[in-house]
Amino acid sequence: MPGLSRTIGLETCDSYLIFESETALGGGVRAFLYFLGLAYCFLGLSAITARFFRSMESVVSHTREVVDVDPCTGGKVIRHEKVWNFTIADISLLAFGTSFPQISLATIDAIRNIGSLYAGGLGPGTLVGSAAFDLFPIHAVCVVVPKAGELKKIADIGVWLVELFWSFWAYIWLYIILEVWTPNVITLWEALLTVLQYGLLLTHAYAQDKQWPYFSLPIPRSERPEDWVPAEPVACKLDSGLCDEYSEILHVGEDENRDVVDIFSIHSETRNGVGSVYQQVSGIDESPESSNKEYQEKMVSQDHPFFTLWRQQFVDAVKLESTESRKLSNIYLRLARIFWQLLLAPWRLLFAFVPPYNIAHGWVAFIGSLIFISAIAYIVTQLTDLISCVTGINPYVIAFTALAAGTSWPDLVASKIAAERQLTADSAIANITCSNSVNIYVGIGVPWLIDTAYNYIVYNEPLRIENAAGLSFSLLVFFATSVGCIAVLVIRRLTLGAELGGPKLWAWITFVFFMLLWITFVVLSSLKVSGII
Repeated sequence: MPGLSRTIGLETCDSYLIFESETALGGGVRAFLYFLGLAYCFLGLSAITARFFRSMESVVSHTREVVDVDPCTGGKVIRHEKVWNFTIADISLLAFGTSFPQISLATIDAIRNIGSLYAGGLGPGTLVGSAAFDLFPIHAVCVVVPKAGELKKIADIGVWLVELFWSFWAYIWLYIILEVWTPNVITLWEALLTVLQYGLLLTHAYAQDKQWPYFSLPIPRSERPEDWVPAEPVACKLDSGLCDEYSEILHVGEDENRDVVDIFSIHSETRNGVGSVYQQVSGIDESPESSNKEYQEKMVSQDHPFFTLWRQQFVDAVKLESTESRKLSNIYLRLARIFWQLLLAPWRLLFAFVPPYNIAHGWVAFIGSLIFISAIAYIVTQLTDLISCVTGINPYVIAFTALAAGTSWPDLVASKIAAERQLTADSAIANITCSNSVNIYVGIGVPWLIDTAYNYIVYNEPLRIENAAGLSFSLLVFFATSVGCIAVLVIRRLTLGAELGGPKLWAWITFVFFMLLWITFVVLSSLKVSGII
């Protein structure tokens, strides 16, 4: 952005976002407008996340045809096996995708500071704050989401323990390289080792899922249900090929939740335990060939050519009322729905340029969604600088609070949907622990690798960390509070038999406790980076 220079702590701020005339406005007015812009960017992240989820569903539900020979008859048996292992899909596509706003923000912050011997603090602060938001508020929401008395527990304890170990180790590792090995600086090897540990996480989790000897915990998975997700009516019909992309952002009306396509329906097991197939959604032809996801996509593509589907996206983007909205008897709810759609209209029109998720197994829409997320993250970094410049608030404080909560919204949506729709708590909780690991190994590791590599080649100097003491203190607070969070989940498993749900009273008590842990982290971290404690 032109004219962007930080003058934190001064009464006037000469930086501006679009027009130089912005500097003529009062500080209070500018702060209000920039905060409003930040909130609208978070709304855009919510909107593009809906499209990203649908594209990811298409990517992960890709199957391949496998031909087996019947040992009794000698005849050929054709089955369809999913390409993606569900554990790897959770850790890579789901966790990486929902964490991509934070990763983009941290990478952009690193690129802006390239050539400087100091790393930017906006990225690490946002990622550590996001980890706290994931662990506490999102767990809190997932606990109260199931219906009263309904219990949802982790079925695959082994995989969860592996993911939990690597999540905790990520923050221990970060503290070691910040305070023990090379205090206040990051070397090229430390940054490289940070990124490589993400590969170790993937390998270890896959080994646990496949029960590799010597590499996995001897914990059976007998409790895993045969059908991972119950079949539910989905209003996304094949005769249209499109759905309301934004229904999960704001639910208005009792039946609106039916429009949400379940992105976790990829988690199903075959009855014979040999391979994997995809759960049949009611309302779709249940012939053997139509149960194949690729076959369904092919039929959609034949009935609706590529450009027809794309054109329909633009038509839907300018609609202010859906069929469900017109059926609402409450005029105030209907007006609220229209107002919400009006706010979303610019984002919907912009994101309509992302190709339909039915094309190329969703990969084109998947990549296109990530590009838009990166663009919004860039605007967020500029607005954060301006807010810090105008108000004098430490950027770390903004990162821990507003940025962490806003960019973690995709994680909240993903885990909430999983807690509502899945029979178990596996993906809802796995998304939280995996996202926290991705935040460190990729979200912090990659930006630091970029800066350390540049400094090593050009200056032969390590990367210095601005306010390393504040970041290390936040890690200690996060570690202490996270132990309390995990302890409560263990207690719930031992007493109630499940991590999520249960009697509403105890669910809400858990909710309040988790939120208090988050407030404790935010307050203590903010006071430390501000120099008050």
